[in-house]
Amino acid sequence: MSDNPLILFGLFPLAAYIIGSTPFGVIIAHAHGLNLRQAGSGNIGATNVGRVVGQKWGYICFVLDVLKGFGPVLLAGLFLRGSGDEMISAYKQAAWLAVAFGAISGHVFSFWLKFRGGKGVATSLGVLVGFWPYFTGTGLAALGVWLAVVFISRYVSLASIVAAGAFPLLFVGYCLLAGWRIGQLWPLLAFATAMAGLVILRHRSNIARLLNGTENKIGKRRRADDG
Repeated sequence: MSDNPLILFGLFPLAAYIIGSTPFGVIIAHAHGLNLRQAGSGNIGATNVGRVVGQKWGYICFVLDVLKGFGPVLLAGLFLRGSGDEMISAYKQAAWLAVAFGAISGHVFSFWLKFRGGKGVATSLGVLVGFWPYFTGTGLAALGVWLAVVFISRYVSLASIVAAGAFPLLFVGYCLLAGWRIGQLWPLLAFATAMAGLVILRHRSNIARLLNGTENKIGKRRRADDG
């Protein structure tokens, strides 16, 4: 059962996608009588929720979006790794990554919202922290990069782009420190690179505004779509 491809590459990723598709930002705003997609930047992420509904609800949305990535990946990891400490096989890495991709793509392409969604930053963070032990330390390091860039620049979008771009490099560095062979973890490295590319691609409108000098900083009323 544990190696059944229909379960590993079908049922588990589908369940993760359904969980990831839950638009918590839209739900929170709707509970306050607001249509989040027609308010603020129109994005469904925590940044826009904080702007439109209130900072407290933005934090709540952020935590919920993190959990919908963290939960499925953590549970899948417990199932795939069992109690063993040996290096997980490439086959099981691929199955684990399918769950991670399902959760992230659910947020980015939610079927509840006609396959539209948010940028996937918070859900991606949850995925990484839940990917114990391979991505957990790297994910927290990327979070540190994000916080540092936000503190220095006051741009949430720039911080997300820089942290995403740094993630594959941080993963390689973490593997070297942990004594893991990159060749045995090539599916994880490929995923780290693809995920970084997806996050950056989802911020292409922010990149244009940053280059034009029209992206606004934290604390200002704005149209910037950086949730």
